[in-house]
Amino acid sequence: MSEADPSDTLQIDIDGWEGPLDLLLALARNQKVDLRQISILELVEQYLAFVNEARELRLELAADYLVMAAWLAYLKSALLLPRNPEETPSPEELALRLQLRLERLNAMREAGARLVARDRLGRDVFLRGTPEGLRVVRKGRYEAEIYDLIAAYGRISARTRPVMHVVAVRDVMTLEEAIDRVSALIGARIEWSTIETFLPEGASGTYRKSALASSFVAALELARQGRLELKQKSAFAPLYLKASA
Repeated sequence: MSEADPSDTLQIDIDGWEGPLDLLLALARNQKVDLRQISILELVEQYLAFVNEARELRLELAADYLVMAAWLAYLKSALLLPRNPEETPSPEELALRLQLRLERLNAMREAGARLVARDRLGRDVFLRGTPEGLRVVRKGRYEAEIYDLIAAYGRISARTRPVMHVVAVRDVMTLEEAIDRVSALIGARIEWSTIETFLPEGASGTYRKSALASSFVAALELARQGRLELKQKSAFAPLYLKASA
């Protein structure tokens, strides 16, 4: 317990002891005084008188003295009554526990007093009238590997590279030529003939494919005009042509 005003100190004057209560408790813990000679009744009466006579008594001080007096009474009862060593601790251990709890309580009170004594917003310290915002500083950081650099260069080079479109010259049969050829040949044939017989002789490769496609479109156009008939037995079967009757 911190040093206090003498008027706040509980002085005990009973048979077997005269002095402060906290000193009596410390001596009892060290077995420097015989608690059997201490009158608990007189101790309680003097404690009540101390509380009643104090005009501005601090509650925490009265609570400390009340705990001390209660522990002294408990220590004396432990000395007078038989105890079980396995269940009841010794008076010295009980007194030590009391001292540790009082020290812990005093530390908590000091911490609470320091918290209450801190500067308070709006009373001791004040906010600025126009608070300033936080400035955010951003710095860019780029990370790239060799593949990323090459890929980016390729995309940029492809966009800026001049595009040249070269049309390859291919040997093809136009639709007009196919219509003229099929029209001329269909008049000379009265039987069903496959479309391959209307292709030019000796045609091969891409020219034969072009001639076949153009001849097929020409056959459809002539059939639409009613100049020939088409026949096919099944899907992907040979296509037959014949002049209309």
